[in-house]
Amino acid sequence: MEWNFMFVLNSVLLGVGLAMDAFSVSMANGLNDPKMKKSRMNWIAGVFAGFQFAMPMIGWVCVHTIVRYFKMFQKFIPWIALILLAFIGGKMLGEGIQSKDPAEKKPGPDFGELLIQGVATSIDALSVGFTIAEYGWFMAFAACVVIAAVTFIISMAGLVIGKKFGTKLSNKAQILGGIILITIGIEIFITGIF
Repeated sequence: MEWNFMFVLNSVLLGVGLAMDAFSVSMANGLNDPKMKKSRMNWIAGVFAGFQFAMPMIGWVCVHTIVRYFKMFQKFIPWIALILLAFIGGKMLGEGIQSKDPAEKKPGPDFGELLIQGVATSIDALSVGFTIAEYGWFMAFAACVVIAAVTFIISMAGLVIGKKFGTKLSNKAQILGGIILITIGIEIFITGIF
């Protein structure tokens, strides 16, 4: 692969495809915290972008070093995503059902939950390391930077949309956010297994 328009286009399209889970989870986070500040939104989108940068890069490294071990791990990716997203989504769902007063609910994910969301939404991006395996180190790095930038933009859009609807849905937003996370986990699982 050489540096040209197709390289950039492929990287952007990879970024869009990989960012769809981050978009949905960002939307759920926005639903959960309709008063989220810009700095918090940047932090959340930055975490998702960071994971979407790191995972394909790790996959690329695995292809060039320990490919046989990575292939054994690949069959567990859908299970890990399902478990992580179902756990966080179930927690949000439970808190939304128990909480009657919208002022009682906690705003957005805490740091640990955000890291789990980042891993769960980007773990399937490890396999992108195989699709960019023919790239040299610098091109793989550049592709991952483009993927991260696209993810950041798409995650911010999800947060903005979630915040807008979160204000309208008030106390039902946390329940909807939990359902969205569980659904994403199931979708990742089904597409990964079948």
